[in-house]
Amino acid sequence: MYTERFWGVDMSSQARIDGLKHIGQGKVRDIYAINDEQLLLVASDRISAFDVVMTEPIPNKGQVLTQLAAFWFQKTSHIIQNHLISADDGDIQRAVEAAGGVWDDCLNGRVMLCQRTKPLAVEAVVRGYLSGSGWKQYTKTPGHLWGHQLPIGLSESERLPNPIYTPSSKETEGHDLPLTIEEAVSHSSGFAAAVEAAALDIYAFAAETVDPLGLILADTKFEFGVHPDGHLLLIDEALTPDSSRYWLRDQYQIGISPPSFDKQFVRDYLESVDGWNKQYPAPTLPPDVIQQTRAKYLDAYKWITGSDLSYATHG
Repeated sequence: MYTERFWGVDMSSQARIDGLKHIGQGKVRDIYAINDEQLLLVASDRISAFDVVMTEPIPNKGQVLTQLAAFWFQKTSHIIQNHLISADDGDIQRAVEAAGGVWDDCLNGRVMLCQRTKPLAVEAVVRGYLSGSGWKQYTKTPGHLWGHQLPIGLSESERLPNPIYTPSSKETEGHDLPLTIEEAVSHSSGFAAAVEAAALDIYAFAAETVDPLGLILADTKFEFGVHPDGHLLLIDEALTPDSSRYWLRDQYQIGISPPSFDKQFVRDYLESVDGWNKQYPAPTLPPDVIQQTRAKYLDAYKWITGSDLSYATHG
């Protein structure tokens, strides 16, 4: 099995498609080739924290990520085209079987059929609020954030005067590294200005979309690729809890880090484990941490789409 050579965690039953060429794996997704023009992104229920993949999965997490990404790809297609061909299980099963693969029902809801692209080596990060690594950096360089001039005296989680673009590199191991706007040019294959403009436009649209729902989109990151005919596409995922920081408006408060729809329960638990050095293997996740994290992902899906996840299992 291929999974152990990457992360030391064997969860291939959730992300494995026998009969197809496996061409890549991330902490959460596996990538398969359908043909020279199309690929499959399969989102497992794996979860990582501090760049370590946990042994225990979070039920339904991969389906939440896939279905939310498909939701936002459709919503933002008027801003920029994306790589999604279909997220329909029937369409994808037919494509898999036509390519000689074996479909398993555990794949339902967690696979996207996508156009192959040449990915750009840059994470397009947009921040509307001062939180996470942005806040940590601001405390070191008051009034400045990775080349952007900001007011002095801002507090944690405070809304920025205007959303800012803070690109980072895409690292195969460890954390992505912040880039200046000038450095991002060399990572963007001639598309630096288009990537920045698209990222800011998508963020503004998404923030405006979720605002009436009682949500704040604090920050997010996007990936882009180049279609074989040379035009730019939004790829990978978009505006999911793994790539975005969503807050409930009624829990928002300047000066603290509000609860978000992500894996914070996992991070908090791991921080409480004495002696763990944030290296593999990770401590065992207790059932209550798994269930609370699962509930956060399902809540994110319902808040954003207005519907329960149809693939949700009980537990």
